[in-house]
Amino acid sequence: MMLDFRRIEGVYTSLGESPLWDENRQRLFFTDIDRHIVYSCDADGGQMRSRRFASHTGSLAMAKDGRLVIALRNEIILWSPETDEVSTLACAHDFPAHVRFNDGKAGPDGAFWCGTMDMNPERAPIGALFRITADGGINQVLDGVRISNGIEWSPEGSRFYFADTRGTWIDIFDFDAANGQISNRRRFATPDESTGLPDGAAMDTDRHYWSAGATAGRLNRFAPDGTLTAQWPVPAPAPTMPAFGGAGMNRLFVTSLDRKKNPDGASDGHGILMYADTNFRGARLWRFG
Repeated sequence: MMLDFRRIEGVYTSLGESPLWDENRQRLFFTDIDRHIVYSCDADGGQMRSRRFASHTGSLAMAKDGRLVIALRNEIILWSPETDEVSTLACAHDFPAHVRFNDGKAGPDGAFWCGTMDMNPERAPIGALFRITADGGINQVLDGVRISNGIEWSPEGSRFYFADTRGTWIDIFDFDAANGQISNRRRFATPDESTGLPDGAAMDTDRHYWSAGATAGRLNRFAPDGTLTAQWPVPAPAPTMPAFGGAGMNRLFVTSLDRKKNPDGASDGHGILMYADTNFRGARLWRFG
């Protein structure tokens, strides 16, 4: 099927990321990392709200109590959209100044899984993957990553996906939800620049993995065995992450980044939020806590 994407007017992001559908509020949350903003809107893009934070807003997850988990540059916070109360969950004081949290999601184990990246242009392999628990514990799981991305789980929670955008790979692991352990690492896919280097990801109920092809202006859908089964162009040169939402969990939202800037630093419109109604349904969204 073709995906007919519609742009949500009035949204211009420098680095749009981490779209997250909250089925309880019936609202979409998403970030502009570089501008330190978390936005929210309804399924049609209406009732847009925003909140600026102290540093880079790398990724989001929903907690069981309704608060949002937000990965800032070197700390993980909890934020209530209703009361605007903010509390620190975990802080990584030893991060170098050019390292920050990036992609993150809540997992079947109730923890927040979040990776880091090198912000320098060379994207050195100094990033890592961390598991953050409800008691504030923060444990490193993997290292040697350039840009952590593509975190997802299979619908039943037994498989974990993780990507390195500049490593140009997507790997898969066995996942034990009882203790949050990953094992049996193997290569899932190796998208190149023409296919679209792997950025953020989503999972559908057919156990297919959707990856934003950030260098190709498209979405890539991979079967459980890693076969690329479909590709769709999007109306932005650099999509960053897909997410399913809406009342039927079949509306696909996609964020993007602005690869160009006007001389005054304003967006030229390439960093947009878009959506398309599909014949696919998103897999369940896990909650933190």
